[in-house]
Amino acid sequence: MSAADPHAGTPLRTAGAPLDEAAVAVVLLHGRGASGESILTLTSELHREDAAFLAPEAAGATWYPNSFLAPLEANEPWLSSALRRVYRAVEEAEAAGLPRDRIVVAGFSQGACLACEFVARNPARWGGLVALSGGLIGTATTEGRPPEDKRFDYPGRLDGTPALVGCADVDPHIPLRRVEQTVVVLSEMQADVDGRIYEGLGHAVNRDEMEAFDRLLRSIPAPASPSSDPHG
Repeated sequence: MSAADPHAGTPLRTAGAPLDEAAVAVVLLHGRGASGESILTLTSELHREDAAFLAPEAAGATWYPNSFLAPLEANEPWLSSALRRVYRAVEEAEAAGLPRDRIVVAGFSQGACLACEFVARNPARWGGLVALSGGLIGTATTEGRPPEDKRFDYPGRLDGTPALVGCADVDPHIPLRRVEQTVVVLSEMQADVDGRIYEGLGHAVNRDEMEAFDRLLRSIPAPASPSSDPHG
């Protein structure tokens, strides 16, 4: 493991359709202490048969060492390495012929935070963003307090990217205010945001979120078939 790029060369776990046959790809990002194999268990509740699922693994089972609310530099070089690892998974899908509007970036907990940050820093019309118990990474300017490490002013637009952001009203790891900020920022970047707050859920994923995730995935249109016109 490289100290400068700790996630370089980590495994990519896969499930679902073979990537070279898939109509859509989902990059699934696991939480702290978990693995690619563990996040792939969510695919049992996702029913798009032509979807390929790609789950990169974090070195040491963590994408970055400190809270996602810490100043950005406190999580370096792990955070930058994690973002590069996600980008490499996206590049694999693109190399198989899938454009970004057929690629969904999704995650739970630390993986949800990473998914939000990746999509915000790489604006495009994505197939979707799914953040289950997470939000944008770093500190932010808060009214009445001195400027802190980060302002949520990402350049670029998400051009209608469907984004599911779900979390508990009281989560021991994810403050509700950060979830609300994330919904606002993504909306301002012109994502089509479906924000869902669940009373008493805790730090977990529920059936309603997975059903919404499944609908988002199945809403991505199938690629147009080649023309059957013999003169076309």
